[in-house]
Amino acid sequence: MIPNSVAQISAAAILTFGQLASPVIPDQVVSSHEISLENRYPVKSVNEIFKDNILLNLAYMDGEVKSKQDINWDNLRKPSHFELSLNPGEVFAFHDDVLAQYKGRFGKTTNAHFSAQEGFKSDGYLFGDGVCHLASLIYWVAKDANLDALAPTNHDFMKIPEIGREYGVSIFSNPYQTGSHSQQNLYITNNKNKPIAFKFDYTGDKLKLSVTEVN
Repeated sequence: MIPNSVAQISAAAILTFGQLASPVIPDQVVSSHEISLENRYPVKSVNEIFKDNILLNLAYMDGEVKSKQDINWDNLRKPSHFELSLNPGEVFAFHDDVLAQYKGRFGKTTNAHFSAQEGFKSDGYLFGDGVCHLASLIYWVAKDANLDALAPTNHDFMKIPEIGREYGVSIFSNPYQTGSHSQQNLYITNNKNKPIAFKFDYTGDKLKLSVTEVN
């Protein structure tokens, strides 16, 4: 006969082993694309402005930057990883001036309006140049993941390198003119029955975005 104390220890050991042996199911990658941040514009000085605006937009989305006073360009230019998750039915809008059908429904944005007051740079034409490239990458990956994605205004007035014209997204926001720029926005709804995550990986020259289904 096995003493009760030994039997209890053996049972605990078996349970612990079973717990450790249980397979961990990784999140399933359903779509992934990358672009070079060294290829946003043919003129190097302008390309650097596009690149910085993209990185700043990511920092606002991540919450690392909440205002112009938080900006540290040396830190923003370092390789980084950031994830944005959407629960089933949850809506992401690139900025908070949204179409009527999304009012009260969207839960996530990039938390920015791409203005000088927020620290975005200008190439002499427009503050925030480059954020359309980020929106277009998000739209491209979302469409490939078969998410419900809507981009009302195409960026067909100018080619976006490495991204097909059908995925070009025109973005503009002015917080003082609410309702005026809801057409220049991007809307993504998680139409799946499980959470999804947008995973942004910046390596120092390339920006990769993957959509995964969270297990």
